[in-house]
Amino acid sequence: MSEVIQQNSEILFLYDAKMCNPNGDPDDENRPRMDTDRERCLVSDVRLKRYIRDYLEEMNHTIYVTKSEGLTEAAGRLKQVLGHEPTGADLPVLLTKLVDVRLFGATMPIKGDRRGAGEAVNLTGPVQFTWGYSLNKVQLVDSVTISSQFSARATARQGTFGKDYRLYYALIGFHGVISARRAAAMLARAGGDGNAATSEADVALLDEAMLKAIPLLATRSKIGQYPRLYARFVFTDAETFMGDPREDLQLNPANGLRAVQDFTLELKGLAGRLDRVRERLDRVYIWQDADLRTVVDGQEVSMAGWLGDILGPDRVKTLGRT
Repeated sequence: MSEVIQQNSEILFLYDAKMCNPNGDPDDENRPRMDTDRERCLVSDVRLKRYIRDYLEEMNHTIYVTKSEGLTEAAGRLKQVLGHEPTGADLPVLLTKLVDVRLFGATMPIKGDRRGAGEAVNLTGPVQFTWGYSLNKVQLVDSVTISSQFSARATARQGTFGKDYRLYYALIGFHGVISARRAAAMLARAGGDGNAATSEADVALLDEAMLKAIPLLATRSKIGQYPRLYARFVFTDAETFMGDPREDLQLNPANGLRAVQDFTLELKGLAGRLDRVRERLDRVYIWQDADLRTVVDGQEVSMAGWLGDILGPDRVKTLGRT
């Protein structure tokens, strides 16, 4: 049994999107979600969690919020997992089986102990993400009309036309937190069963999914997205957070981008934030794509090497991505 997490973490995750639609807005003809005032594209935390859930399911982990069998009501999904109608006594078993609930939490309709009584179990998971946004100003692809060989009517003599909205290029950043206090609360709800609360093994699985899920789960509108940087900062306790590291990063240039080779990412602004938590920072797990050029004062460096210089190399752990 892997140990329940005792230490907070914070995540910085960057991936890029080239000639695709990172997150369509159903309220706006599926155009990419946008912060139009700042000319940045947006991606919801739900979209990111969907990638992770789908990856975990493909790796044969059991998840609660699944798409594999089409739309299923929540109570029906719990019955599928357990083989019977869920009751409050089943909560530890459900948490042991459902890795996405241990990570992200969920609302689960579970019957009460008395006949006819019911309740919704609300669990806030230790892992939460903000919405992602692009670090660069983005542009929509000018041409949006596509045609189909299939007609709308049997008597029609030509195919139909539709809209296909895409961005030229976006470097999208997410900030996430992993709360040890939330894991402790989950452990308490599960009656102290360590298999039913977020573990170090669960978080290692999250690391793996963050690096692999997006390119493996490409669809027609999502192909062209690749992870570029992942860093998980692990603190010494369950109290410390350092705040959103995206605010410290700077692209040069930040306009007119079409590919990862078109810019450098300045890291220097992150040094002050790290210095404020230096004594409470236990280790950093990091992975960087070879095509992403990171610099400090204009000098090209690897982020792992730079972190090793300011924190000590023994506190920097490089993640692999096979």
